[in-house]
Amino acid sequence: MTAEHPQGPISSVRLHKQLQRIWDTAPGWGHFSAVNHTVLGKRFIVTAFVFFAIGGVLAMLIRAQLATSHSGFLEPEVYNQIFTMHGTIMMFLFAIPMFEGFAIYLLPKMLGARDMAFPRLTAYGYWCYLLGGSILVIAMLAGVAPNGGWFMYTPLNSQPYAPGINADIWLIGITFVEISALSAAVEIIVSILKLRAPGMSIDRMPIMAWYLLITAFMMLLGFPPLILGSILLEVERAFGLPFFDPERGGDALLWQHLFWLFGHPEVYIIFLPAAGAISMMIPTFVQHELVGYRIIIVAVIAVAFLSFGLWVHHMFTVGIPHLALSFFSAASGLVAIPTAVQIFAWIATIGAGKPRFDVPMLYLGGFFVVFIFGGLTGVMLAMVPFNFQAHDTQFVVAHLHYVLVGGFIFPMLAGAYYWLPHITGRAAEHRLAVPAFWMIFGGFNLTFFIMHLTGLLGMPRRIPTYPQSAGWDWLNLISSIGGFIMALGFALFVVDIIVQFRFGKRARRNFWQARTLEWATPTPPPSYGFASLPLVTDRADRADPGRLGPQLAAGKGYLGFTRNGWMETLAVDMVTGKPTEVVVLPRPTYLPLFSGLATAAIVICLLAKLYLLAAVPLAIVVVLFFCWSRTTGSQTDMPDLDIGLGETAPPHWQTARPPSWWAMAFTLVADATLFASLLFATVFLWVVAPAWPPEQTVAAFLPLLIVALVSSAAAAASGRWAIHQLARGANPGIQIAGVIFAHLVALVALGFAMSGLGDVTLHAQAATTFVLLCYAVLHVAVGALLGIYAFWRNHQGMLSAVRSLDLRIGSLWHDYTVAVILICVVARLAVRI
Repeated sequence: MTAEHPQGPISSVRLHKQLQRIWDTAPGWGHFSAVNHTVLGKRFIVTAFVFFAIGGVLAMLIRAQLATSHSGFLEPEVYNQIFTMHGTIMMFLFAIPMFEGFAIYLLPKMLGARDMAFPRLTAYGYWCYLLGGSILVIAMLAGVAPNGGWFMYTPLNSQPYAPGINADIWLIGITFVEISALSAAVEIIVSILKLRAPGMSIDRMPIMAWYLLITAFMMLLGFPPLILGSILLEVERAFGLPFFDPERGGDALLWQHLFWLFGHPEVYIIFLPAAGAISMMIPTFVQHELVGYRIIIVAVIAVAFLSFGLWVHHMFTVGIPHLALSFFSAASGLVAIPTAVQIFAWIATIGAGKPRFDVPMLYLGGFFVVFIFGGLTGVMLAMVPFNFQAHDTQFVVAHLHYVLVGGFIFPMLAGAYYWLPHITGRAAEHRLAVPAFWMIFGGFNLTFFIMHLTGLLGMPRRIPTYPQSAGWDWLNLISSIGGFIMALGFALFVVDIIVQFRFGKRARRNFWQARTLEWATPTPPPSYGFASLPLVTDRADRADPGRLGPQLAAGKGYLGFTRNGWMETLAVDMVTGKPTEVVVLPRPTYLPLFSGLATAAIVICLLAKLYLLAAVPLAIVVVLFFCWSRTTGSQTDMPDLDIGLGETAPPHWQTARPPSWWAMAFTLVADATLFASLLFATVFLWVVAPAWPPEQTVAAFLPLLIVALVSSAAAAASGRWAIHQLARGANPGIQIAGVIFAHLVALVALGFAMSGLGDVTLHAQAATTFVLLCYAVLHVAVGALLGIYAFWRNHQGMLSAVRSLDLRIGSLWHDYTVAVILICVVARLAVRI
């Protein structure tokens, strides 16, 4: 069989070897330079499971401590560290990264692409995740782990009550890890919207892509409030700015608002990818396409929307006004409706098909039982009178685990057995899988169903001991026995996976006879995924991988050839799926690893209170980021490139809105969310906190703010003028220099405005003003760096009338910076901040 090449036909074997030579990661030390999504996806999955095992061991220590009253197994301080680290690991180091790993591994294959949109960003996110998680675990082994709960409530974790480094490790370490989450969110959104197979219009996407797209948007909007809260609390601890101190105009409840603005959507961020996997697996095992495809999409969007209006659900007992309690209680009950729509759609699919039972279906059955029970107790907790009785008891712990374990871990285990033949190329024997399931399912229910009873009997959560007179001993002993049975079940699951990986029989392509594109690749898949890209003419869950796979392997699709040693895939119109450009992806490089290590050095300097020294690795990070794009683009304009099947498309750097442009746009969405959270914090303190207004109102000097605004506007205008100059064929060097100069003027003006604030530790009014100006300074400084970068690229000859991408990306940032400073000016005029 032969494939059409621009220089003539080539055999499929030769095509495979050429693609392998271009896409494969070098052996040995070369593994550290990997940027391929298949390699990185598996790394995320394995690393997340290692953290899951660590979290599981901590859970067993907790259950051993609570098995009897007056237990001396763990000292209270050690128990608090273990309890905090268990929640932190499971929420931040396991659940989200595990879903990221599955998304990174599967998405390109499901979408008919060769890789994610930004492979180096994926690699950088992985190293940030691994290094950040390692810092937290090492701190635990050193006895200085966070000990104030995984939710880090103030004032318990403020400096007077937590003077050690423990809380700082959580605040800085988790913020470091969240770099991975936000980079993955941008990566997933852009990859789904732009890097689909030709012909895959947005209404033809696999249902899993819809779930992941909506989840990624939730991450983009949900994580910034937590990042802001962590920054504010760390700044308060390190420098004394009183954001959460009521004696100086702060309010401890501000932390709860910022945390739960993240925390409640987090539950659905964890659940929705698992629900997407369920929507992929059930149609395969019942041999019937998913019932209610469009209805499910609407339901998922409704869940995402409602989840952001429920954060006060966790704060019913803090003194919220009754009207607000009624609103959030109703919203908490309402979110059950779109969730139920998905469940009924799955049941309808099962009823319409002919189910065949296998281990994945066994775990999906466990999901239905556990998650529905968790949903019912969630509706109970949404009712304010019951919430007042059950708040901060073991009942809430049981509900949380029924939702998260039922909604994520059971589908994850089903997905592991379902996609493992694709990952390993080996078939499962399942000799250990069935007993492992019953031990996990039985042990889980024995552990956490009992906790509902201890909670209703009044047992608080987060306590290391309890009195024998309470009568909880026998219930806690049964619960602990169930926990150890469940742990043995997970151990058996690991053994089963290792046995399958090592001794399983070779699996044929499309082992489960599925109808989605990932099964059209060989198993295990090569580094390039598809030898050629498919043309999609129907919904992506109606594909025929058995027929399509050999055709694509023979090069009978798009890009069924190699060119210039490039790693190529196609970008499409977001709505129609029509090919728009050839995306040339970066080759393997050590830059993401070095960037991650330099970022980790910043974190270590901050933890050691070496703030001036942190500037050194920060400068290294900036230089390394500049080096990322050293080899991208071209010094000459190129004609449209052949993409196969008689069609052509330009390279991505010669198009108006390639993936990198959209990445900046979506990054600014997350950035704006953080800024909105900062404005919310300012207004909240102004309206709710005690001791406002202060006796001495401190205000940024308005004329200086206006100078900064005019200068930043001039920078944005110069950036657009530079693009116009390029379009005319003129050299934009002067205009780019104007961008840099104008940003520097704005930087100086803002610096003088900040210097006039006086002592910002006296009152939250001055502190919030200071942080708002710091935010503006940061964006002006980044704008100047983008100007320097554009000047460098122009000097290299990388810019032209059709190669103006670097300027247009920078222009987005400059425009946003103007908006930030304008809001600061308006705030100064409106509320005299």
